[in-house]
Amino acid sequence: MTTTKKNDAAPPVTVDIATGEVTEKTVDLDTPIQRGNTTITQIVVRKPQSGALRGCRLQALMEMDVDNMTLVLPRVTMPALTRAEVLMLDPADLITLSTEVVLFLLPNRVKSDIPTA
Repeated sequence: MTTTKKNDAAPPVTVDIATGEVTEKTVDLDTPIQRGNTTITQIVVRKPQSGALRGCRLQALMEMDVDNMTLVLPRVTMPALTRAEVLMLDPADLITLSTEVVLFLLPNRVKSDIPTA
């Protein structure tokens, strides 16, 4: 079971009630994506499962390699971004989305040592 927490100072996150683990994070885009008549201003990044990482080198993902992120981000975003959309992202938005993916990949013992704002 999951629950979504909203804090005015931070975008919403989805937390697994049983484990307390964050499973989704909402990212506000600096530069919205135009898809037809729809403007996308927020992207939800889901914690990737192992299958979403297929075809990628884990070390390259941890280094936020753009080529590897173009494979993974379409698999873990809602609305699902296309590879072309990922390639057209504002660099600040790409870094923000990539950072969320990397944070999901870290073991809990490492995450507890990361200072938060």
